[in-house]
Amino acid sequence: MNKKALKTLEFDKIIDKLKDLANTPLGKELCTDLLPCTDLSEIKHNLTETSDALSMIFKKGPLSFSGVRDVRSSLMRLDVGSVLSIEEILSISSLLNVTLRVKSFTRKENLGNSVHNEEEEYTATNSLTGYFDALEPLSNINNEIKHCIISQEEIADDASTALRQIRKNIKNTNNKVHDQLNSIVNSSRTMLQDALITMRNGRYCLPVKAEYRSSFKGMIHDQSTTGSTLFIEPMAIVKLNNELRELSLKEQDEIERILAELSNLIGEHLEELKINLEVLTKLDFIFAKASLSRQMRGSLPDFNEEGIIDIKKGRHPLIDPKKAVPIDIRLGEEFDLLMITGPNTGGKTVSLKTVGLFTLMGQAGLHIPAFDHSRLSVFEEVFADIGDEQSIEQSLSTFSSHMKNEIRIIENANNRSLCLFDELGAGTDPVEGAALAMAILTHLHTIGAKTIATTHYSELKLYALSTPGVENACCEFDVETLRPTYRLLIGIPGKSNAFAISSKLGLPDYIIEDAKARIDSDSQSFEDIIADLESSRVTIEKEQAEIAVYKAEIEELKKKLTIKNEKIDAAKEKILREANEKAREILQEAKDFADESIRKYNKWSKQSNLQKDMEEERAALRNKLNKTDSKLVQKTKTNKKNRPQDFKPGESVHVISLNVNGTVGSVPNSKGEVYVQMGILRSLINIHDLELIDEPDTVTPKFSKTGSGKIKMSKSLSVSPELNIIGKTVDEGIAIMDKYLDDAYLSHIPQVTIIHGRGTGALRNAVQQHLKKLSYIKSYRIGGFGEGDHGVTIVEFK
Repeated sequence: MNKKALKTLEFDKIIDKLKDLANTPLGKELCTDLLPCTDLSEIKHNLTETSDALSMIFKKGPLSFSGVRDVRSSLMRLDVGSVLSIEEILSISSLLNVTLRVKSFTRKENLGNSVHNEEEEYTATNSLTGYFDALEPLSNINNEIKHCIISQEEIADDASTALRQIRKNIKNTNNKVHDQLNSIVNSSRTMLQDALITMRNGRYCLPVKAEYRSSFKGMIHDQSTTGSTLFIEPMAIVKLNNELRELSLKEQDEIERILAELSNLIGEHLEELKINLEVLTKLDFIFAKASLSRQMRGSLPDFNEEGIIDIKKGRHPLIDPKKAVPIDIRLGEEFDLLMITGPNTGGKTVSLKTVGLFTLMGQAGLHIPAFDHSRLSVFEEVFADIGDEQSIEQSLSTFSSHMKNEIRIIENANNRSLCLFDELGAGTDPVEGAALAMAILTHLHTIGAKTIATTHYSELKLYALSTPGVENACCEFDVETLRPTYRLLIGIPGKSNAFAISSKLGLPDYIIEDAKARIDSDSQSFEDIIADLESSRVTIEKEQAEIAVYKAEIEELKKKLTIKNEKIDAAKEKILREANEKAREILQEAKDFADESIRKYNKWSKQSNLQKDMEEERAALRNKLNKTDSKLVQKTKTNKKNRPQDFKPGESVHVISLNVNGTVGSVPNSKGEVYVQMGILRSLINIHDLELIDEPDTVTPKFSKTGSGKIKMSKSLSVSPELNIIGKTVDEGIAIMDKYLDDAYLSHIPQVTIIHGRGTGALRNAVQQHLKKLSYIKSYRIGGFGEGDHGVTIVEFK
């Protein structure tokens, strides 16, 4: 990619922004060296890395790489066996600290993998996984460094046993020296300038007055500026000072030995350290790109190799986001050459630079400040002839300077080039300039280069209108406010607006009219057409804006209606659910009452003197069922609309609310009620609670009154001693079993078998739980050997 275009399109300023976001010296170097790439797969890989880093930042916050220093020279010294200084070893430790911190950053980062253990740790599964996996914190080495080195100036006493002993001896010797000196100070106070102990050339001395030089025994090491004070080492402590010197040398030797050991230990893992440094530098660079994307609200562009550009709401990254006006611009599908016209300072050059800079940023692996799924193409070269490049040194005019650029572009451009021209053909005679501009653009269009040019020339507007594959565009200008809106409008040529602007600024009308008269009729007609188009466009945009408002209001109403319907449906479901629950309660109450009544019937059938009690109980039962029927009819409605003429005496029906079958015993009355015979019970039921069935499934017990006044219930031979409910749901099975048990009990069958199968045991458990609630059941048990084992339940009636 040519450096001239990088400079012209201000790619270097993007790099400066990127460098500011990197934490490490080497990361900043990578930012400085960043250039656009021309390989599509590499571009997509680099962009994916930026996206994955941005995703991690959004999930866990920024990742800091502070603490990674440039230790390349130290690693080179280790490679040849040199001993590192304390500062160098601490830099290695700092590198390992950051390595551990960065490695830990991904332990609970969930980027697609599911939880793989109880601690809910996650593993990053994206383009950065390899980087994080390659890091080796070398905790044992780092711990050893921290154990031995306290700071850049101090090695820990515990770094070695020998060092601890040497420093202990130094401390003891120092104490002896101070004791001795304090004694001398007390005894020779008149000879001393001050009662203090000082150091000269690494040895303890006392400040002695010059006149006592011969009286004070010792070695002179220094004197004051005036010569009045001599710094003398008393002879009494010379030996102790010598011991301190020897101990100090031993301490230094031991420190050197410790540093050599640490250097050897670090050197054994030289390759891991090199990889750590390289990976952390790369990650710092990648996360700087992600931070830049976050800062400018960037998005991942979709790249292609077909020369297609489609930028949606793009904002120039170097303009204040609060002031930048987003633009939509496209190139490469319907047309390969875009001609942008309009007034000065209207945003033409910014639009041009935005396309060029977005292309460079995208090919460098950077996100662009535009809407998602904006499209960019890979170009081998981006050429830009923008701005006034007049050169005084080369004695080149503006026109000549631009022409040199244009010649270079013509010589090097091909069908994989993006060419950007600002005011092509300007700086010379308008007729000749327009002709040259058309010739240059025609050449680039012919060879397939993708080109965007800005111009004021009407000839180029006509060229765009009449040439296939070439399109006009303009930067919108508000004549009322005399200000550009900076919106780019594709498909419409721009109007100069010179007359309108001059009139608004106060130029007399007669001068404006005179100027209009001097324009040839064809040019004026063309400008009038453009004005009409602009007026139509504004009107259409206003209407579209109104339509958009109406559509939004309709969508909001639809949303509210949907929510309202959902609430109504939920309320209906709740009402039906509560009604069903209430119906079950009423039905269970009626069944319990019926069970109790049947027990009394069985008891009374054996006693002739209880006929009156039985009739009273039967009347009470009929009254109870009538009330139950009345309640259930209010709670439950069938989907089918029943008609009175459908029900005739003798018809078999199913009573929905009671879940039993019976026979119609009368024609419907005025209330739509018929008598239904259900076994021994006869009740008045509303026809809306009935369903016609083909044959009666229930067994209707027959009663005969004996001569002795006893009620005798005949047994039905049609009730089977077994009921198979395998394959039924719990609710279906319980309903069928309920009906069957009623029939079997009324038929005086002493014992029945419920076949439910083994399965999961859910149906068996439900059967046995329900049997507990039935008052006429004497006992139940799991089947024994030969009876069906756990697949059946044996039920015995009272």
